[in-house]
Amino acid sequence: MSGLPELTIRPMSQADAEAIAAWRYPGEYAFYDADADPEDLDELLHRRGDGRFAAVTADGGLVGHFQLKPGDGAVELGLGLRPDLTGRGLGASFLDQGVRFVRERHGPVRITLAVAAFNERAITVYERAGFVETGRGPHETAGATWEFVTMALDP
Repeated sequence: MSGLPELTIRPMSQADAEAIAAWRYPGEYAFYDADADPEDLDELLHRRGDGRFAAVTADGGLVGHFQLKPGDGAVELGLGLRPDLTGRGLGASFLDQGVRFVRERHGPVRITLAVAAFNERAITVYERAGFVETGRGPHETAGATWEFVTMALDP
């Protein structure tokens, strides 16, 4: 598979969270900056729980993060790739590693995710991986109401 090397996915440390909080995405993708929503930033820095994970290279370089929220026979997957790695064709391998991580931890469950409707780049990656749209609706975040697309991947 082309793209990212095999990553180590480990529990997110405070240092990881602080690094992620400093990430800045370009243009409309600034929506994903951790400090775009004070509640999201507080959760990342102070209330992570055990569902957040850092994805790192063999030399310890932070590449991205995953959040797993199990419930109702499915696991909701949140993910973020480091800003300088986006738009370079690496999303598919990053997503694949996240999906494999979910399945290693939770077995053959349905995986769901939610993505901002304007993020056509990510939606294309998800669709190519087999995710299908299951709905659309408004979501309050980053100081405004945004349309989100919910998607699912069955086992």
